[in-house]
Amino acid sequence: MTTMTAARTAARVVDAVKVYGAGDTAVRALDGVSVDFPAGRFTAIMGPSGSGKSTLTHCAAGLDTLTSGSAWIGGTDLSSLDDRRLTLLRRDRVGFVFQAFNLVPTLTVAENITLPLDLAGTRGDQEWIDALIDVVGLRDRLHHRPAELSGGQQQRVAVARAFAGRPDVVFADEPTGNLDSRSGEEVLGLLGRTVRHTARTVVMVTHDPVAAAHADEVVFLADGRLVDRMESPTPERILDRMKALEVPS
Repeated sequence: MTTMTAARTAARVVDAVKVYGAGDTAVRALDGVSVDFPAGRFTAIMGPSGSGKSTLTHCAAGLDTLTSGSAWIGGTDLSSLDDRRLTLLRRDRVGFVFQAFNLVPTLTVAENITLPLDLAGTRGDQEWIDALIDVVGLRDRLHHRPAELSGGQQQRVAVARAFAGRPDVVFADEPTGNLDSRSGEEVLGLLGRTVRHTARTVVMVTHDPVAAAHADEVVFLADGRLVDRMESPTPERILDRMKALEVPS
């Protein structure tokens, strides 16, 4: 396994290129992107449709492989891992929150939260899980099943599940896409609180300037390239930047 000891980051890609297809039909989804996601921070990724947002997160998380360049989780180069070790890394060091909640309908809230740990044959850190349940506000719902919860509550279960194994980084792909505005606001506030209270790291793909404004920083992509980074974002500043990116050159 290859390691590095550069500045502390939860995840990064270096000179990342991802090409789908070949010849005249080839699509260059990522075109030499280098970006780091600092540990203990909430980072949003934005850009016009087709800019490479989801491709970047999938490659950074080890769900997809780069055509060239490298992707790292902490000090581990993902390209140095065989399939088994990559699977173990994703299980032990990476969490995921998707637009679809992906809860198991026959399991209770408590069972859904600990499902990845149960599948790995470990109990995990029970004190951590107990504190996490309070952070996401699910103490009175632990014995309910997903069908008995609202959409916002189901996504809170998904967030708790993603953090249950104390991963280095949680990747969230449009986590509020299936929620109404109030529920979405609750989940975004929850992600921010979880980062602050647990010192974990979140990288979120979103198309919504209001959602992105919950992050500490926004990374902007266009045509598969990194074009800007914005600290302390506001919805208005983000919207102005997105409008500029969407104007034909």
